[in-house]
Amino acid sequence: MERALSEKPNAEKVSQSGVAGIVLDGHYLPPPVDKDGKQWVRTSALILRPPSELYELWRDVEKAPLWQEQITEVRVTGPKTSHWIMLTGDDSGKSIEWDSEVLNDEPDKGIAWSSVEGDSNNAGEVIFATAPGERGTIVTVLQEFRMSKLASAWETLTGRNPKQVIIENLRHFKALAETGEIPRIEGQPHGPRRTTGKAKKSLYGETIATPTGGQRTAG
Repeated sequence: MERALSEKPNAEKVSQSGVAGIVLDGHYLPPPVDKDGKQWVRTSALILRPPSELYELWRDVEKAPLWQEQITEVRVTGPKTSHWIMLTGDDSGKSIEWDSEVLNDEPDKGIAWSSVEGDSNNAGEVIFATAPGERGTIVTVLQEFRMSKLASAWETLTGRNPKQVIIENLRHFKALAETGEIPRIEGQPHGPRRTTGKAKKSLYGETIATPTGGQRTAG
């Protein structure tokens, strides 16, 4: 990570704290390269809510099933620990479970966590940075999936590439925070799909149910 991400040379200054916010010359560095059985993903979104509100929603891990795909239950087991249950993506009704621990917690600024045991070996961080002009919050997520030699293990278990999962979950989080609900497309009509359409359906995980969202009222 010797140079800044060059796609947005005129980007605004960013948060200086945390792994997801590692910067050079005021710009985010690229995420680590996938190798040695590890997959990394970093994604960002501008959410039109204050950092304090977004922090509270994310930190309330028992609400994660409202916006995280296939997560059916999260139970707080201690001040910094929780137990997660996630459905697999093979229509078997089976689930995977793991325990997670918060490693760093800065109210209204960021949260870092790691799994400590169970079926999923992952770690991540989310940073909440006030957007330029105080017009909302830039939420940046960096997550690592450790898969040893089975690079497709997570995809096999859940039915979707882990990178796509994180991107979709942040999109759901944005919708829930801004509007109090998550748009759903299940049941919408469409014509018969050909080979390309079926491939895209599998690639983008259209068989994965949209999180419930809930009745939370933004603002």
